[in-house]
Amino acid sequence: MAWSVCVYCGSRTGDSPLFMQAARQVGELIARSGGRLVYGGGKVGLMGAVADATLAAGGTVLGVIPQALMDREVGHRGITELQVVDTMHERKLAMAEAADAFLALPGGIGTLEELYEMWSWQQLGYHDKPVALLNVDGFYDALLEFTRVSHQRGLMSGAQFEALMVDTDAPRLLQRLQQAAARATGPDDYANA
Repeated sequence: MAWSVCVYCGSRTGDSPLFMQAARQVGELIARSGGRLVYGGGKVGLMGAVADATLAAGGTVLGVIPQALMDREVGHRGITELQVVDTMHERKLAMAEAADAFLALPGGIGTLEELYEMWSWQQLGYHDKPVALLNVDGFYDALLEFTRVSHQRGLMSGAQFEALMVDTDAPRLLQRLQQAAARATGPDDYANA
């Protein structure tokens, strides 16, 4: 099955070489699965690494970047397709519409915002695409503890708590994500989100 994976991750590399290793591995896995990477269009940090690895493994890459970031010369001009949009809202909508699944790697507040938006839109019924998190080197341990507490204290349903796919193993998670994407059937309603 040809599929598209939207990857959210840092525009920096972070403090662990395992972050970069994971970004490259995810890019390779996407390409080897016949998939297309959809991402924020940057050439720097983990974002650039996942894009470069996808291309190097023979995959295709769609990047979506706002003009303001393009003007700062952080857009990746070497990818398969680079869409330049006016706003961050347009960027996120274009990425969501182009993807069959969503995956977060280590990143900062932008990564968290995008992950939580897709996860909450899933809960609200705007899409039924799978949402996943690769917990590299324990990076997301504290966040996962927060979600457990939120569920335990009655502020998150059991179904929504379990809807976020979490793993520390990239090949296994990508396989689960691809299988779940193949089962997603509902129409997208991002325009009303």
